[in-house]
Amino acid sequence: MFEGILITKDDAGYRAQLQSIDEAQLPEGDVTVQVAWSTLNYKDGLAITGQSPVVRRFPMVPGIDFAGTVTASSHASWKVGDQVVLNGWGVGETHWGGLAGVARVKGDWLVRLPEAFSARQAMAIGTAGYTAMLCVMALERHGIQPGDGDILVTGANGGVGSVALALLARLGYRAVASTGRPQEAEHLKSIGAAEVIDRAELAAPGKALGKERWAGVVDAVGSHTLANACAGTRYGGAVAACGLAGGMDFPATVAPFILRGITLYGIDSVMAPLALRQQAWARLARDLDPALLEAFTREIPLAQAPAVAADLLAGQVRGRVVVRVTA
Repeated sequence: MFEGILITKDDAGYRAQLQSIDEAQLPEGDVTVQVAWSTLNYKDGLAITGQSPVVRRFPMVPGIDFAGTVTASSHASWKVGDQVVLNGWGVGETHWGGLAGVARVKGDWLVRLPEAFSARQAMAIGTAGYTAMLCVMALERHGIQPGDGDILVTGANGGVGSVALALLARLGYRAVASTGRPQEAEHLKSIGAAEVIDRAELAAPGKALGKERWAGVVDAVGSHTLANACAGTRYGGAVAACGLAGGMDFPATVAPFILRGITLYGIDSVMAPLALRQQAWARLARDLDPALLEAFTREIPLAQAPAVAADLLAGQVRGRVVVRVTA
């Protein structure tokens, strides 16, 4: 038996509760992991609260991330005692996830924990930070250099935004943070923002083409924010879109793409191939300052995950949240 958050849906309604779970209930998989740490991402908030149909099967253990130790394996790549990290692959949606003491998954989904990080630090990064790294890598592959101009980061107080700011600053870029919480401006500057703007500048319907402001963009918001970010991107620039906190719609025109030759990159962290995941984690180990990571990380026990998930969706959580599962 082990403790975990279990989501159920029946005639009595939708519930996410901490309870004891029998290991015999675990889904199929060729690797079993004792989970030490997990985390809360925006998708976890949706799953736990039921505000969006993220969970596809019931009952379900939420948690799209975990870090821990292999306790059993029939997979050729993994042996007992290996330290591993998992992000995505539908875990916490269609396959039991990381907000429980034990997880059983496919070995192909796992990445070896980088030596540079503890399991806790890996979850302070989590899918949010790993996605931020994928966004930065996309801008780099596009050819955007630090001297080319400002990089806009939307949803800057969130997990993706916080890590993106830290990475961009470490790599020499000038990052501009967009946030709906202007009282957090000094915090955002302390982790890497050179300038902070109010999200209201981007959140309302805008022009098909705006002033050329951004060499590149990391967007975790979508909707009008993404449309306006594209409209304000400089000739030949690029936008890396990875989130939809503001909505799934994209009320834009083709003008920025055909008149300024900008590129919109869709960043998917869930099904990204292993080689790309390994590259992203290697880059995080090289380019992310662990001390700075700690500055925007909050730790909670497993029992608090449902309450904090609701706070996350309400925009009341700064940066990253790590969940102590069995550590």
